[in-house]
Amino acid sequence: MRSEKADARPHSPRRTLVWIGLTATLLLVGWTALVAANLMLGWLHRPLAPRGDTSAFATAAIARIKHENAGNAAFVLLDNGRVVAEHYQSAGERVDRDTLFQVASLSKWLTAWGVMKLAGEGRIDLDAPISTYLTRWRLPDGAFDEDQVTARRLVSHTAGLTDGLGYGGFEPGQTVQRLEHSLTRASDASPGADGRVRVGAKPGDSFLYSGGGYALLQLVIEEVSGEPFNDYMRRAVLSPLGMTHSTFVLPDGATNVAQSFNERGEAAILYTFSAPAAASLYTSAADLTHFLQANIAGADGAPPGRGVLAPEALAEMRRPHAYQYGIETWGLGTILYAPNNAGGFVVGHDGSNTPAINTSARIDPATGDGIILLETGNARLATDIAGEWVFWNTGNVDLFMGAADAQRAFPILVAGWVIILISAIAISVVVAARRRRRHPA
Repeated sequence: MRSEKADARPHSPRRTLVWIGLTATLLLVGWTALVAANLMLGWLHRPLAPRGDTSAFATAAIARIKHENAGNAAFVLLDNGRVVAEHYQSAGERVDRDTLFQVASLSKWLTAWGVMKLAGEGRIDLDAPISTYLTRWRLPDGAFDEDQVTARRLVSHTAGLTDGLGYGGFEPGQTVQRLEHSLTRASDASPGADGRVRVGAKPGDSFLYSGGGYALLQLVIEEVSGEPFNDYMRRAVLSPLGMTHSTFVLPDGATNVAQSFNERGEAAILYTFSAPAAASLYTSAADLTHFLQANIAGADGAPPGRGVLAPEALAEMRRPHAYQYGIETWGLGTILYAPNNAGGFVVGHDGSNTPAINTSARIDPATGDGIILLETGNARLATDIAGEWVFWNTGNVDLFMGAADAQRAFPILVAGWVIILISAIAISVVVAARRRRRHPA
């Protein structure tokens, strides 16, 4: 009798179910890890063109722009700092290399240069309390120490501000909210944004994207320089870099401004902002080409920064200052899109705004290779094509491509989970049925 029990023990229903459960768990973990590794490493992602074939990439990118853009677009490709491809198109008025596009959050990269310019001149300390430079407005009291809010943390989105902005802007004819009032509570906050510039989290602890932080930097620039923000930026940054068409405030009667379109190709309005430092630089493909070139040494020996910033300041802007999910993602005013396989990162900034503005400017400082795509009429095309360029150029999946691929991969991940769980349940049912046939009650 003892021997029969010993023989039956390995075949007990409970032990069998435990093994099935353990196997299913391992399969679930393995499947999840496999999908995650594919997203991070791009195993199944096909590059837009053969690596190293610049002409083929330009042809493929332009074909996508022609097919997917319902409005207007300006595209420039750089190789070792030289323009090797350009493309311009519009559903309305003609677009060329000098046409001004409203570039949304790409504005922040230029604003960060304005901050770093003041720091390089010793007029602000990146690590001093930002309140040191403010007289027109103050951060409201809260649970966290406002003195820990510094310019360095503001430009890297690590100041603990919880505004969540996102600005929607003001329609033509609407009164534009004063900057100080907008800082207190933005009346044009994008849906879901709190809109109050306040220290709602511990400064320095984590990355919290904050358009309000750049509105605050706009105020700091005005207070320290004694000039209107746009005047300072044009004098200190834009003009010295050869960005002679660019402006944060569009003058009345401005010409050669790209029309705005929605995703159906219908004409749309351009909005005005209280905080153009965060959302409303108007610039052209030609001017942004000068800007990207200023991030590297010039062919004539001109230093990176072109005298506006020191090369050391550029290096500091490209150093990781903020992390998401443990990944180095943000420098000072720059997005660190992906490793460039040379010890640094492909850097730059993207922008998006309603109804369908999407812009991107990115450069690999190690090679001088870069891409610019400014467009309206598609809410994601610039970011998608720029992400394809990063993958084609480096073999690495960039920050935004990974996020987009994750959204597309989620149903596949869930389908795998469902198949594994259904299989485990089915096997359990079969095992139980066989046991009942062998050992009827």
